[in-house]
Amino acid sequence: MKKYNYKLLITLLVMAGLFASCRVTKKYAAPKAVVPENYRETVVTDTLTMATMPWKEVFTDTVLQRLIGQGLAANADLKIAVERINQSKASLRMSKNAFLPSLNGTVSVKESRLAYPQGFGLFKQATQYDLGLNTGWEIDIWGKLSSGKRAAVADLLGSDAAKRAIETQLIADIAHYYYELLSLDAQLDVTQKTAANRAADAKAIALLFENSILNGVAVVQSEANYYEAELDIPDLLQKIRKTENALAVLLGQTPEAIGRTTIAEQQLVYDLKPGIPAQLLANRPDVQEAEYNFRASFENTNVARASFYPALAITGAGGFSSFGLSNWFTNTGLFGNIAGGLTQSIFNRGSNKAQLNIAASRQKQALYAFELSLLKASQEVSDALSSYQNAEAKSITRKKQLEALTKAVTFNKELLNNNRNTNYTDVLTAEQNLLKAQLKGITDQAQQLHAVVSLYRALGGGWN
Repeated sequence: MKKYNYKLLITLLVMAGLFASCRVTKKYAAPKAVVPENYRETVVTDTLTMATMPWKEVFTDTVLQRLIGQGLAANADLKIAVERINQSKASLRMSKNAFLPSLNGTVSVKESRLAYPQGFGLFKQATQYDLGLNTGWEIDIWGKLSSGKRAAVADLLGSDAAKRAIETQLIADIAHYYYELLSLDAQLDVTQKTAANRAADAKAIALLFENSILNGVAVVQSEANYYEAELDIPDLLQKIRKTENALAVLLGQTPEAIGRTTIAEQQLVYDLKPGIPAQLLANRPDVQEAEYNFRASFENTNVARASFYPALAITGAGGFSSFGLSNWFTNTGLFGNIAGGLTQSIFNRGSNKAQLNIAASRQKQALYAFELSLLKASQEVSDALSSYQNAEAKSITRKKQLEALTKAVTFNKELLNNNRNTNYTDVLTAEQNLLKAQLKGITDQAQQLHAVVSLYRALGGGWN
């Protein structure tokens, strides 16, 4: 009996070795990444990129640094991403365990009523006692289990890349909201000062009317001008409240006031180093995630392809079986067996073919998603560079415009005070133009800050 078992075992191992040389799975090859040599806005010869800079070196505002640190520690999306990594780790352990034999124990008592002897209508009661172990082991002869393991590894790496992508996006979102608050604060300050100045102007116009220097039209126009500025204040306060609430959610806290500095204290001039487009593959976590997703789908296609071929399994069992308790744990009740066999699906309503078609389609979708992620990455870098350059170009002209409009307001007010024929509409127009230019100047500064944040995220900075 033992000699027979050894021969069977050796035969099965030889069969496994022969089948293993006939793998049907394909070897993975990374998808070809098509990226331009340079970005549209600049010709880069230096591979230094701000993507490798820690976020504290890019965002030097200590208050903003504290908020980013708080967000990284408490943000709900980031916590979900961490749990997805844990889920992927568990899936990887399961795929590794598929290479190991299973082992199960059984204990049973079976009561039977048997016809004895047959045909005489007599019955006999029998009780069977079983205690044993059984094992099963599928040998990976076609590479199916190996592909499943590689798919699990790709899923784990992809979930880690997804977490890093969330970190990068979270840092950028916190900075965006913070700079938006600084911009709104500056707009509110300018609007409040403008409203105060227009209130003083309205009193002065009323005094000139009382002295018969100006007519009643100037009085009502000056009051309307004051009300217009005053009405902008509640809208700005509401925008500030909504922005603070949105930022609070990112920080993992209930809505509350957010401490901050001012836009005047921010660094506006940066030596932007985008590096070369090819570096997006190494720095953009979402691009890496897309490639890992493609790899996982590639290996899942291998798994589906291997399902067309027979599975080789070795099974074994051993233990004690007896019709009486007295003979249960004796040589009489001892049993054991080992078996090996191939299982091939013959007719399963086209399920294997459908699964392969589904896996192949998902693989193509993942490839297109990877290619699209590179295109979007290049677009985002180009948009951010362009936004910063345009905002920087506007700053010099905007400064000159503000100086000219300030003088225009001053000159028109002097004419109004000294010349009865001067129309207050000229003063009103000059003040409105100045306010618009001041608000646009703040927007220009915010545009530069937002562009730096967008470029840093687009290049894949923050996660390292």
